[in-house]
Order: sequence, then structure tokens, then C-alpha cells
Amino acid sequence: MHAYLFGFSLGFSLILAIGAQNAFVLKQGLKDEHVLLVCLICALSDALLILVGVSGFHALVAAFPALVDIARFGGAAFLFAYGLLSFYNALRVQQGLRPSEISSNSAWQSALTCLAFTWLNPHVYLDTVVLLGSVSTQFGDRLAWFAGGAVSASFLFFFMLGFGARLLRPLFADVRAWRVLDFAIGCVMWSIATHLALMD
Repeated sequence: MHAYLFGFSLGFSLILAIGAQNAFVLKQGLKDEHVLLVCLICALSDALLILVGVSGFHALVAAFPALVDIARFGGAAFLFAYGLLSFYNALRVQQGLRPSEISSNSAWQSALTCLAFTWLNPHVYLDTVVLLGSVSTQFGDRLAWFAGGAVSASFLFFFMLGFGARLLRPLFADVRAWRVLDFAIGCVMWSIATHLALMD
């Protein structure tokens, strides 16, 4: 149980910060657009990366940092483009949140965008594969419990974020709130893109 709780708390703390992926999940929840699909993609991707990390792959990533660099530059380009789209949406939006009227992306579009946010983000590899993978080595025969705790944290967080966003919908009936959210998301995307492009 100690290993499970340690894995859960560490995994939860690593994904708690507002990042590009979390901002996308939040927006999907507010729009009530393919929320289950998006939450499943995020949680299952995290679970896969965690299992890869605890299996010892973190050592390979540490030995070949070029793997992270590829994701870093690809992620920076994607986040810059998505941030630009968010700024454009902030200027264009003319009405408050009415999910039935603004849900325009297909399930495929939402899934591919979510996959890009997840797999083009080098921080995902550093957190799940490298960090969690390295910490897991201290648990020996309790490794499965540690991994189970981290995976549980991912599922709980993403489903709480995606489906809990509906509590904020009355706020986003005001067009100004929607503009602020799009602008804030654009700032987050460009900030992370700049950080990725300049990081050593």
C-alpha cells in the first residue's frame, strides 16, 4: 500500500500543473465535445508511458537524449500553431458557451489533436518514463503497486478535469470568459513552446 500511495501521489503531482494537454482537456470538457474519448486517450497514453518507464526503458531514453529532442522541437512547433489558433479564436468568438452550437470538431480531429498534445510533449517522457521510471527502481517486488498508483492518478485526474469542467459552464455563458480562456490557453501554448525551443 505504501508503494501504491507513493506512486499515486507522485504521479498526481506531476500532471497537476496547467499545461498544454490539461488546457485542451479542460476546453473539451467545457464544450462537452468528445470528453470521454479525450480523457481515455490521455489516461491510456500516460499508463502506457508509465509502464514503459518502470520496465527499464528510462535508461534507454537517458542514454539517447535525441529521442527527447525530436519530441521537443516537434512539440514546440505544434504548440506555437495551436497557440496562434487560440489567439485567433479569442478575437473571433462572438457568443458565450453553448455546447450544442460550438461543438464542431469530429471525433477524429479531437483524437488526433489530443494525441499530438500527449506524444509531442517531451515533458511527458521526462515525467513518466524518466522520472517515474527512475523512482520505481527503489520498490523492487512492489513495482507493480507503484506503477498501479501512478496509473490510477492519471485516470482520476483526467476524468475529474474533463467531466468536472461542466461545473464551470455557467461562467462561460459570458462571451468575455470564453475570450479570456482562449487568450490564456494561447499564452500557455506559446510559453511552453518557447521553453521547449530554448531549453538545453
